[in-house]
Amino acid sequence: MDTPPHLPHARKTLVFVVTEDWFFASHFLPLARAAVAMGLTVAVVTRVRDHRAPIEATGARVVHLEAERSSLNPMAAGYAAGQLAGILKALRADIVHCIALRAILVGGTAAAMAGIPARVYAVTGLGLLGARADATGRLSRLALRGLIRGPLASKRTRFLFENPDDARALGLDPADTAVTLVGGAGVDPEAFTPRPLPPTPPLRVALVARMLWSKGVDTAVEAVRRARADGVAVELSLYGAPDPSNRRAIPEATLRDWSRDGIAWHGPTADVAGAYAAHHAACLPSRGGEGLPRTLLEAAACGRALLTTDVPGCRSLVGDGLEGFVVPPDDSAALAAALARLAADPGLVVRMGEAARDRIRAGDFTEAAVAGAVCAIYAELSA
Repeated sequence: MDTPPHLPHARKTLVFVVTEDWFFASHFLPLARAAVAMGLTVAVVTRVRDHRAPIEATGARVVHLEAERSSLNPMAAGYAAGQLAGILKALRADIVHCIALRAILVGGTAAAMAGIPARVYAVTGLGLLGARADATGRLSRLALRGLIRGPLASKRTRFLFENPDDARALGLDPADTAVTLVGGAGVDPEAFTPRPLPPTPPLRVALVARMLWSKGVDTAVEAVRRARADGVAVELSLYGAPDPSNRRAIPEATLRDWSRDGIAWHGPTADVAGAYAAHHAACLPSRGGEGLPRTLLEAAACGRALLTTDVPGCRSLVGDGLEGFVVPPDDSAALAAALARLAADPGLVVRMGEAARDRIRAGDFTEAAVAGAVCAIYAELSA
């Protein structure tokens, strides 16, 4: 990792606000390490379950805050914000870094209550608010825009986005000096390296994600069934668990029911690189609301062809016909056709996988690049 900038003045305190400890542990440990390395005192305020130890191993302090993440209800957010404001004052926070929408609502309110103007709002995707194209979705985005750019913002608020579409959806210009685009949480290209492709046929495809309807898991299942009905030799492996606190979780009974006829649900895996090593391509037919999916970053680093949908975040990484194929969301027929093209051309699978790997190494999608960009913001706010 590049050497982080050092602080020009006295030691400052950075407080991350994130709803779940597992989310911070799976995505942001390198950023915590980089912040500690640049001389910041770092704390992570989160709902603590099973991931205190890896967070503390970065040198950060972990502070428990029990807050429900499944709702953006203003009253619930306001109650949590009152508790958080007291925590921020006790920690003597100089910078508050809020990760994801609910943390921005709660953490931004708490920072305002505690009189802390230096804030970093990391929008890791708009979730259901971004995926909905109806009037409710548009009104919700308008209300969110008003909050984030209005009472929750200060002159020293900086915004992190993982794709330019989300910035525009919230009424911000991606070129604005207060806005920084980052490559998701980044990926370590040395930890996810290409391994030899398995023999063909069949074409082996992996979908590694939380088992949510919003991820388009059912679209992938239907596409594989269509392709197999047309005589295409293809198999789909699902890696991930339902998220009980997410109302879009796919029931375990459904996942088990899908596990037949060339489709297998393996449950969660701690060896993502090993999972991709056993497959030719990665698939994430998301319905939207993504920031920049980590699973695509990891698959690309592993040199695997990418199959995804034309939604914010996913299309930021994958060029149609270059690193993989980009199809419309909810279009199992188009996805089945893409599977057929890959299955018929092993050379194309290789070329797309190599292009995906090159995209990671040459772009701003590494952990080092992301940490460098964010630490530069910390240095600016600390000056």
